[in-house]
Amino acid sequence: MAKQTPFFSSISRLYPHVKPILPRLVMGLLCALLASVVALAIPQVLRVLVNQSLQPGGDAAAVWTASLVILGLGVAEAGLVALRRQFVINPATTVETRMRVSLYGHLQDLTVSFHDRWGSGQLLSRAMTDLNFLRRWMAFGAIMLVVTTLTVVIGVVVMFSMSWQLALIFLAAAVPIMIYGFRFRTRFSKVARRSQDQAGDLATTVEESVHGIRVLKAFGRSREALENFNEQAEELRQTEIAKAKHLATFSLVVTLLPELALGAGLVVGIVLASTGDLSIGSLVAFFATAAVIAAPVEFCGMLLAMALTAKSVVDRHFEVMDSVNTITDPAAPRRPAEVKGALSFHNATFAFEDAPDKPILKDINLDIRPGETMALVGVTGSGKSALLQLVPRLYEVTAGSITIDGVDLREFSVEELRTVVAVAFEDTTLFSSSVRENVLLGAPDYGSDQRRGEALEEALDVAQAHFAYSLPAGLDTLIGEEGLSLSGGQRQRIALARAIAARPTVLVLDDPLSALDVNTEELVEARLRQVLAETTTLIVAHRPSTVALADRVALLENGRVTAVGTHAGLLAQNSHYRHVIASLDEEPRDLDSELSALEAEEVSR
Repeated sequence: MAKQTPFFSSISRLYPHVKPILPRLVMGLLCALLASVVALAIPQVLRVLVNQSLQPGGDAAAVWTASLVILGLGVAEAGLVALRRQFVINPATTVETRMRVSLYGHLQDLTVSFHDRWGSGQLLSRAMTDLNFLRRWMAFGAIMLVVTTLTVVIGVVVMFSMSWQLALIFLAAAVPIMIYGFRFRTRFSKVARRSQDQAGDLATTVEESVHGIRVLKAFGRSREALENFNEQAEELRQTEIAKAKHLATFSLVVTLLPELALGAGLVVGIVLASTGDLSIGSLVAFFATAAVIAAPVEFCGMLLAMALTAKSVVDRHFEVMDSVNTITDPAAPRRPAEVKGALSFHNATFAFEDAPDKPILKDINLDIRPGETMALVGVTGSGKSALLQLVPRLYEVTAGSITIDGVDLREFSVEELRTVVAVAFEDTTLFSSSVRENVLLGAPDYGSDQRRGEALEEALDVAQAHFAYSLPAGLDTLIGEEGLSLSGGQRQRIALARAIAARPTVLVLDDPLSALDVNTEELVEARLRQVLAETTTLIVAHRPSTVALADRVALLENGRVTAVGTHAGLLAQNSHYRHVIASLDEEPRDLDSELSALEAEEVSR
């Protein structure tokens, strides 16, 4: 359970976002308040009408005058309500958009370790559902909560001016409402936060199931996934029911007690009127005023619930915004006079933030010469992928340093470093855009469309991604979310082309050929030897043929580099290296393509 903060402490954090639109919000508040004052004026017209015009011998014309006054007040109230909406709706949507863009920008800046800890559904619910609710609360809930409170206060004052005895009876109902309201606030805040967190978890489950639908189908686990989802959905339903019960009980209290007070007041009012201590007009006006403020009193339960939910939304929003980006630009960034690509590790150590005493990499010392291709080899879990991700600073070394041409990576600006270094991951991620846009995602400014097109064609050729030209719309074909419309091998080739098109000085490849068949791999390797001639390359190898692409090989064992040399030399001298090479796959299987083929075969039956 997240730490509870005071209501006004949380809401006050919205001030920098609300400040530009504050004048319009105040105007909206004034319009809403004036509308309530106009509504409270109508009973006073009725009081004058009853006391004067409806008495024996009263002026009939005064009845029409009063009717016209009441009609005018009703029109004015409606106009003020419409004006309130005009003042607040557009500014509130502006704040919502700015906060959403700010959140997205912050998520882009935050480290990979942050995203490792957070479910995507939690972030999605904060960016969409939470901010949408906050916009509605700013445009309606917050204003109406203030107006409702002031309306009740003004109404009670007016009641006292007509009959202090009846007003005291009505006011007596407020004491238990205030007591119960305090308990309601505490309970509802907790259940509202739990509901929002559970909704975020549910969104994460949906997203994971959609992205992993092939795996669920392949292993026949759709029913188990449905049962798990049903359990989470039921938990959320029970939480929502608990919210509804709290709100219903509070609504019962704030509705029943004032009605009981009015019933008692009616009896006392009739007695006062019969003794001449209260005029009939004042009695009518008192209950007309009570009717005007009855709706706000009944409405306050929902408005209070909205306010408490908004407080929870703000807490959830700033829970993300307060997360610190630990991988930042130095105060005075610098770069080598000439970037050649000499990559060196100096006693580099790395451990995840949640396990600082269990380093994944320990005292890595490794020098890769400019233009050299270095393969990383090791058994599963030896730290190969972690080492690669230190180079573009996706993770930060916890001790030691990594340099390019003698300059510590932490002295580069992050943007500059990631133009020098390009990455292709084994776990390929593509975006819901065209092949062209995916390949040119990190490409530099080539100066002309023709040169850009030539770079695109060369990258696709090197990656043997010629299939892209035969897609329905060629290179402009939208490849779908995360590229799931393509096979695993096709996605890997597009990702490899993307890394090549970036024209990096240092290229980091995390087993980018694992989903390719042997023949395609040979073609890719032949072209890579040409384009990597002047590019420093660090590549994780899971196949002997990939190792053969390298000039030298570094052997990782339990997070340490235990040997560096040529493939032939290490085979001859290092028994652990021979064991690792013997365990490498000879020919991987493109499981996505095989699964697609099985699905097609099943459909044809």
